[in-house]
Amino acid sequence: MRVVAGAFKGRRLTAPAGLGTRPTSDRVRESLFQILGPLEGLRVLDLYAGTGALGIEALSRGAGAAEFVEHDPEAIAAIHTNLDAIGTAGRVHRGDVLGYLARGAGPFDLVFLDPPYDAPPGLGIELSRLLPPAPVIVTESDKRQPLLLDLPLADERIYGTTRIAIHHA
Repeated sequence: MRVVAGAFKGRRLTAPAGLGTRPTSDRVRESLFQILGPLEGLRVLDLYAGTGALGIEALSRGAGAAEFVEHDPEAIAAIHTNLDAIGTAGRVHRGDVLGYLARGAGPFDLVFLDPPYDAPPGLGIELSRLLPPAPVIVTESDKRQPLLLDLPLADERIYGTTRIAIHHA
């Protein structure tokens, strides 16, 4: 897995061993960021960050700052390793996403939301209530069990079994 484009193009990203983390494929990231367009100076929040690939890709493409929220210690170590590899700082928060959001995160311009595919039913509704005000919220989920948010849907794409949905809050 590598950074697809931008200032850090080609840099390798590390993922924790095992099946607990499901990094977004290079192909899906490339397509998603083409849809999103310019990111210059945006504040980005990467929830259920895993490897941090989405937030790091945003930084590579000009985002001004990124914050990462993850609960798994091995994934957090991978995020730190990946940030060190590109020589950029990002704030990494260890803990539960819902707890982080309940404390009043934000403001952010772009939010990435990639929960585990076995996330509990109703997570999307709960997240919709807690998400910080942001012009764009991107979700990634399994197309057979889509993560549905109670927010206006601007675009939806399917890549194999992966569903990407772009919401405008």
